[in-house]
Amino acid sequence: MDTQQITAYLKDKDIKKIKFAFADIDGVLRGKLINSDKFLDGLKDGYGFCDVVFGWDSSDACYDNVAITGWHSGYPDKYCRIDLSTLRNIPWQNDQTFFLADFIQADGSSVPACPRSLLKRIAADCESMGYHPEFAQEFEWFNFNETPQGLQDKEFTKLQTISTGMFGYSILRPSQHSGFYYDLFNLLGEFGVPLEGLHTETGPGVYEAAIEHDHVLASADKAALFKTAVKEIASKYGIMASFMAKWNADLPGCSGHIHQSLWNKDKTENLFHSASDTNKMSDLHKHYLAGQLHCLPHVLPMYAPTVNSYKRLVEGAWAPTTITWGLDNRTTAIRIINDTAKHTRLETRIPGSDTNPYLAMSAALASGLYGIKHKLELTIPPTVGNGYQNKTNGVLANNLEKAAIDMQQSVIAKELFGDDFVQHFTNTRLWEWRQFSKQVTNWELKRYFEII
Repeated sequence: MDTQQITAYLKDKDIKKIKFAFADIDGVLRGKLINSDKFLDGLKDGYGFCDVVFGWDSSDACYDNVAITGWHSGYPDKYCRIDLSTLRNIPWQNDQTFFLADFIQADGSSVPACPRSLLKRIAADCESMGYHPEFAQEFEWFNFNETPQGLQDKEFTKLQTISTGMFGYSILRPSQHSGFYYDLFNLLGEFGVPLEGLHTETGPGVYEAAIEHDHVLASADKAALFKTAVKEIASKYGIMASFMAKWNADLPGCSGHIHQSLWNKDKTENLFHSASDTNKMSDLHKHYLAGQLHCLPHVLPMYAPTVNSYKRLVEGAWAPTTITWGLDNRTTAIRIINDTAKHTRLETRIPGSDTNPYLAMSAALASGLYGIKHKLELTIPPTVGNGYQNKTNGVLANNLEKAAIDMQQSVIAKELFGDDFVQHFTNTRLWEWRQFSKQVTNWELKRYFEII
């Protein structure tokens, strides 16, 4: 819609208020509710937002190590702009009108800390090369019979999942919460986040959803909205949904795998497929894969952004630990699916459900394009069998501090995303590590309190 069309739409539907939101560096949606007059007034020049939204962490604690904003700048306003193409209604909130926004400066340049703007730039680069980027993210998450206040009162101990036992792909378990289960599928579809599938995963109270594939920006929008939507729908049933990568040491972690392929501009040909190749992979596909493998150590925090992310990336836990790829191999970092020309794609398996979809997809697409631009040869052979044992090409960093320092010092990361973004993002990750390092954990108390 243009401004004239959206004005007519609001008048026709008698819409008096609009909700909008944008994703911060952690992928947390920040936004507000505004009246229709303010909405229309801001369509040209944007809406002022205190830029502390780029200067604090997921708990609203202000960073002490970022240059883009801080006490030194006085936390002024920056202007976000609503993307009219993201119009949707929220069916579980009386069809409240909703838009997504991002931060684009008056001269058209992006704010370096804005994840959606970063992905828009990389997607535009991809399209300028003649490719249509088709992406999808899938999520696993655990559901609990808990409330926010209850969790605080019990100090996040003895959490109760909505079901017990290891019931992957169970038909029985969802039927015991059929209202919640079918509301997820149906309401997400009405919200413009349609699912290809929804099922239980192995573990107590854990679900997995595959979101329908789309253009990379629309796909990231859907993924970001999915996480908040699931939490809001769950709350209607007294359920809390958690997208932590690994909430319990004895249970599987939660993935956020990203599927991707490049097509011609009119989406009639999957450019990753080659009928004449042994593995049905085109040269373009091989360059793209080589780029992802090559760039992986340089962009890892964009796939694994929290301290907790690395608790999932351990051997034998259905998450990769090595720089590997394979044909339909779920033990490698990158899995190639090549069963048909239409479905040929690459699945990046490093991301967990705690990812910021805009940053994870930016990392995947930019790395793949790097391989295409530099015509990188796929010199790493496919892993057959156990990818955890194939350490020939290196292993992933095992904690957030190391991964963030590696990215901060990387020439490749700066080439892909720009120095301003790399410095800001990695400093936020190092802040996250420092907050964790100061804590005294239950493990330490149990291990040392009496015996040492």
